[in-house]
Amino acid sequence: MLESSSVLLFIVFILLFVLLVFVVLIRKNGTAALIWNEIIREKITNFIMNQSKEQRILNFVLQNAVRGDPCSVLDTIDKYCSQKEWAMNVGDEKGLILDKTVEEVNPSVALELGTYCGYSAVRIARLLKAGAYLLTVEFNPEFAAIAKQMIEFAGVQDKVKLLEGPSEEIIPQLKKKYEVDTLDFVFLDHWKDRYTPDTVLLQECNLLRKGSVLLADNIIFPGAPEFLNYIRNNPHFQCTNYPSHLEYMKVGDAMEKAVFLG
Repeated sequence: MLESSSVLLFIVFILLFVLLVFVVLIRKNGTAALIWNEIIREKITNFIMNQSKEQRILNFVLQNAVRGDPCSVLDTIDKYCSQKEWAMNVGDEKGLILDKTVEEVNPSVALELGTYCGYSAVRIARLLKAGAYLLTVEFNPEFAAIAKQMIEFAGVQDKVKLLEGPSEEIIPQLKKKYEVDTLDFVFLDHWKDRYTPDTVLLQECNLLRKGSVLLADNIIFPGAPEFLNYIRNNPHFQCTNYPSHLEYMKVGDAMEKAVFLG
């Protein structure tokens, strides 16, 4: 009996130790954190609640934020994602870098690649001057539907046009279909393997002018090494790196600003 109790206590101790190690890894290791948040925890919660994480974020905003107040919407999303469920918004820390860049550029026409739930679209739109607008591109229909509601609830729908589809198809349509001459500001926050080809496509379609600014998120984690190699070794761009952290975590990350020199 005593031997059985000792074995049971040993097993419990091992399980607690493994759990402790996993918790530490989640806090410090980006890959472990993403596996836990995006694969394990999210799938379990979606199954139990029969609802997507993105829908839960939207519901939390609708119930707790102030309609027509973009800052309230952003704060409410940040609260949910830092306290309840992690999500791949640009977040509050890197959001300040985004804010500063948008304010410096003061764009008339801006493009965002990767709308997700609409967090950064709201963040950008709230800073746009009168008459300026943002085109935001989202491939996932579910995310696009959530973002549309988020943008309208924040009261910035008059400054944002959401385009649903793959970036490689929409970018070539911007001039003729959406009457875009050139872009003043581009925020890249979609699939990381699309950063380089879409930057090349923007140039090929003559959508960048001298002084156009690109800002790329998550260049360290999950990482965009191909993009960094391309943009930093391209004489047509002048680059600045902004070290930061992965949204709502202590994992190292950064944003890269690239000014098009013509």
